[in-house]
Amino acid sequence: MFIIAATRTPFCKMGTDLAPFTADDLGRAAAAALLTRTGIDPGELSEVIFGCVAQPAEAANIARIIALRAGVPQHIPAVTVHRNCASGMEAVTTAHQRIAAEQGDLFLVGGTESMSHVPLLFPHEAAVHFAELNRAKSSGQKISAAASFNLSDFKPRVGLELGLTDPFSGLIMGDTAEILSREFGITREQQDRFAANSHAKALAHREQLDSEITPLFHEGNAISQDNGIRTDSTPEKLATLRPIFDRATGTVTAGNSSQITDGAVALLVGTEEAANRLGIEPLGRLAAYAYSGCDPTRMGLGPVHAIARAKQLSGLTPDDADLVELNEAFAAQVLACLASLKNPSTHHLDLPAYDIPAEKLNRRGGSIALGHPVGATGARLILTALDQLRETGAHRALATLCIGGGQGAALYLERP
Repeated sequence: MFIIAATRTPFCKMGTDLAPFTADDLGRAAAAALLTRTGIDPGELSEVIFGCVAQPAEAANIARIIALRAGVPQHIPAVTVHRNCASGMEAVTTAHQRIAAEQGDLFLVGGTESMSHVPLLFPHEAAVHFAELNRAKSSGQKISAAASFNLSDFKPRVGLELGLTDPFSGLIMGDTAEILSREFGITREQQDRFAANSHAKALAHREQLDSEITPLFHEGNAISQDNGIRTDSTPEKLATLRPIFDRATGTVTAGNSSQITDGAVALLVGTEEAANRLGIEPLGRLAAYAYSGCDPTRMGLGPVHAIARAKQLSGLTPDDADLVELNEAFAAQVLACLASLKNPSTHHLDLPAYDIPAEKLNRRGGSIALGHPVGATGARLILTALDQLRETGAHRALATLCIGGGQGAALYLERP
């Protein structure tokens, strides 16, 4: 399967520039921009597939809403996919499976997330009391129903916190990073140095990052850049931040974690015949991919398990990649993956040792600097990897990430 074209919105910190836009707004913007840029007839699409984690209740099957709002004809079907942080990748690999099953040859895929719009939730007990109040007919019944409310009914549950907590282990994602930092002996200094380097690389490649982006407009202003990249992010400054998950002895801070972010990515994928029919030179092709499960309490090691599975399926390894995009959920998580790849026998993995050189890893920075809109990040890794292959003339890239709940994804991409 070929990735024919791709674009994305800026990635912006929750509550900032993109906060006025819902997830379907952002997905529509990315999808419409890609259709306009390529000039294709959307009636030629076989299907629209988008990933989204916090799918809004008012936009059920958000892929369908995105498709219709972007001008895709009503007869083209659409489906939303969800694999937590890999939802954007899941959209791409689902299209590959459709193509393999001869269920189409041209797909609009991607991922979208508005973490600014993840709602506050009332407890179930509050919903019961509101339902009783709604059913009440007489004044007496209404007074009785109103009197049944407790103060706790009006204490909302934070939807974002619930979404970032694994219901099986009970751990919020940052706690799993703390586990890895302890088990692998990863120091606070190492994490802060890695985080500062992510910002430095993103700053150095701001022009290339901007080329990935289609601007959005709000109230007459263009939103055209990722806004989480810091010019003053140094290890010394990051060292002043307090741990946020384990305040007593922890090492994971807001500064060495991915940013909570809004954004969307759209990609046009299809067969070689479809690309030829459109007259568009593809960005690259999907050479191999794998998903794998792992311990939910150590979900950050998912990439290592997925890389091992990809080797079993395709024979490809990190040594075969000219560059690597490894999502920066947390600095500790990336550093633990790199340590595991150097010593895979620690986790009983059927892999030789791999040492990913620093110059191959996240050359434009990663989610610590750019942000992590969870439903979109997997697709962003693919876009960024392919654009770097184009820029450098290299042949193959590995895009991989950990997945909340204890999974990993690994995709190998090649220039045609």
